[in-house]
Amino acid sequence: MAEPLTKKQLKKLPLFRYDSIRDQLKTGHIFFSSGSYTFSNLIQRLTKSIWSHVAIIYKDDELQRVMVLEAEPKVGIRLIPLSKYLKDYKGTKRPYKGQVVVAKLNFNIEQERMNKAISFGLDELTRPYDTWEIIRIFVRILFRVGKRERNKNYICSELVRDAFSKAGVVFRRHDTYISPQEIWKDPRVVINYRIL
Repeated sequence: MAEPLTKKQLKKLPLFRYDSIRDQLKTGHIFFSSGSYTFSNLIQRLTKSIWSHVAIIYKDDELQRVMVLEAEPKVGIRLIPLSKYLKDYKGTKRPYKGQVVVAKLNFNIEQERMNKAISFGLDELTRPYDTWEIIRIFVRILFRVGKRERNKNYICSELVRDAFSKAGVVFRRHDTYISPQEIWKDPRVVINYRIL
């Protein structure tokens, strides 16, 4: 399991320059972020976690691109260069406001299986973000009520869970939701780098 962290401990992890670790990044690595935005803080408080977001790294060796496959509020499912997070987040000419960590699973997934996971995510591109799911999760936590119905919209952790399930990797979820924290706490997740 990736170690439990506080925000203070996260900031003390060694910081790697992106260009120094870029070649080591692989498709299937897991992107975690701890944002300092209003929506990020809501997710962190709701899930009692430092993590506000989770996504999947997709590396295209032929095009020499490292991308982040994610479900993003207001945008939906998208593929964005990792370098955009680190240098020009949302076109602001500033980096992502927060901390970014790349983790991996402690075992290798066959390329064919990982391709199924990424293909699933690519097939879901432009599907809407499930903003209302955050509210429904809050209500389920607050009132300790049942499981959700599946729909075609995603929050970030649902996209990661569903994509990895196509590769045969099942992330255990909380009774009523899956959050970045549930993926982080999986015993097979190992931290690699803090890059922001």
